[in-house]
Amino acid sequence: MAIKMDMEVNYMKIFLAIIIMFVVAISANACVSNVHEKNITIVLVGDSTVTDDVGWGKAFADRLNDKVKVLNFSKKGSSSKSFYNLKYFVPALKAKPDYIFIQFGHNGQPGKGPDRETDPATTYRDYLKIYINESRKIGATPILISSVTRRTFGKDGKVKPSLLPWAKAVKAVASEMKVPFIDLHTASVNYHNKIGKKASMALNAEPKDNTHLNKKGAEAIANLVVIDLKQVAPDIAAYLK
Repeated sequence: MAIKMDMEVNYMKIFLAIIIMFVVAISANACVSNVHEKNITIVLVGDSTVTDDVGWGKAFADRLNDKVKVLNFSKKGSSSKSFYNLKYFVPALKAKPDYIFIQFGHNGQPGKGPDRETDPATTYRDYLKIYINESRKIGATPILISSVTRRTFGKDGKVKPSLLPWAKAVKAVASEMKVPFIDLHTASVNYHNKIGKKASMALNAEPKDNTHLNKKGAEAIANLVVIDLKQVAPDIAAYLK
């Protein structure tokens, strides 16, 4: 009789355990579903290569579903220094986004003038940290992106990257500040080396413009952003179409 009662108790425990596991699983799935159903706002800040007309901004936004609002505050000709000092970052913060994507570098190079130039070893890093800290103050998650490469090819048929010091600086700051990082510089260099100079030039906004992008070029670079996004920010990747 005692053995029978013990068996019944054990069966009851097993049954209750199964019920509990089932309830927990349903609750977890519901939480994940609710997270993905939440409306989110993403802000893009950067130079012309991030804008909607000659950059990858719109092509990236088009890859996200209708739960995501993408606001592009990027400015042509801006550097991390000028964008901040001219207070272009103020409206981006006022938008109260959930995420802020940050990509500069092109206009921080020598020859752009003292109002824009940055040193990748010092001032460029300092400004990136300002963007990170101010993003976090409003509760937004900053995501750093290294500069998309210029499509300048050498005699060997390979891209000659001129933005590598700035790209390395972004990576270092992302590591130091524990910020999600998309290495668009490396990805874009590898992509253009793979497709070759002729195909790469077909992505130019203008025939001799090897910096800015036409629609096809914007889509190609947006694809590279998305690939890394799946690794570094899966919460956003869940909103991809």
